Amino acid sequence: MSNDNTKHTDSSTSSQVQSASSTRKSIILGIGLVALAMLLLAASGYIFFGQPEDIITGQVEVEEVCIAGKVPGRISEFLVQEGQQVRQGDTLVRIYSPEVLAKLEQAEAAKSAAEAQHQKALAGARKEQKEGAYELWQKAKAGLEVAEKSFARVERLYKEGVLPAQKYDEATAQLRAMQATERAARSQYDLALSGAQREDKLAAAALVERAAGAISEVEAYRREGALLAPLDGRVSEIYPHRGELVGTGAPIMSIADTKAVRVLFALREDQLSKVKQGTRLKGFVPALGDKPIELEVTKLKDLGSYAAWKATKPRGQYDLRTFEVTARPVKALEGLLAGMTVVLDKGQI
Repeated sequence: MSNDNTKHTDSSTSSQVQSASSTRKSIILGIGLVALAMLLLAASGYIFFGQPEDIITGQVEVEEVCIAGKVPGRISEFLVQEGQQVRQGDTLVRIYSPEVLAKLEQAEAAKSAAEAQHQKALAGARKEQKEGAYELWQKAKAGLEVAEKSFARVERLYKEGVLPAQKYDEATAQLRAMQATERAARSQYDLALSGAQREDKLAAAALVERAAGAISEVEAYRREGALLAPLDGRVSEIYPHRGELVGTGAPIMSIADTKAVRVLFALREDQLSKVKQGTRLKGFVPALGDKPIELEVTKLKDLGSYAAWKATKPRGQYDLRTFEVTARPVKALEGLLAGMTVVLDKGQI
């Protein structure tokens, strides 16, 4: 009986030892699983929530020139279409302006009138006026001769004491009057021969020049009816339609200068440590099959307070501004169009 009790006690003790060992293993396994879960969570957080490497992209832009006319009118003809390549001096559009043509006719008529006045000033008096002035001078000369003879007779008789002094004074006054009349008639005749005064001639010539200047001005406006391409490029957009009225300075079309290509990037100021004017950057153009492109930085400009800022206050108590970086291709890249994206190679900035 005592042997049976001893066996039962040993079996119970062994069972308790095995249960305690199993409990410890479970605890260790649980701690290991928790540690492993925390490790996996940390790794996934680093992978998914860690700071990724920035992919810097820019956009291609080209300079555009707006074509507008100086004179209002109606579009009579377009000689180009959107997307067409044009060269400097090509005629793009014709504008019909009847008001300019009317002003040209007025200016030409004013010039004709001014030239007539100038010719009149140069020619002087008419033939009939010259002849009339000459006859009046001859009449005055004849009267002067009679007055001189009469004065000579009166003077001789006065000296002989035959005539009184009053008659002598009357003859003297009449002689002087006829002399003045003769000089006046001669002056009128000389004036008729010489024509207008020098100042009048200069004034008439100035009127002719003024009229010619008005014609030149109107001609310049008339030439503005045919708008020419100021540079080589591609017609990017045409705004009005044929037959529409356009005002002074109204945009008619835009020409993209395909040679003035630039790429604009927006970089935070913490990314500018390796970028300055003249820096060479390499990248690729996804739209052209990842074709490589090399750019040279030409300008850096602060975008101002309206641009996106990046807050860094939890780390350093300051904010980062955004800068616009302009770069131009070192070599022309065929097929590069406005609006395409340029991706910079990693590790440059």
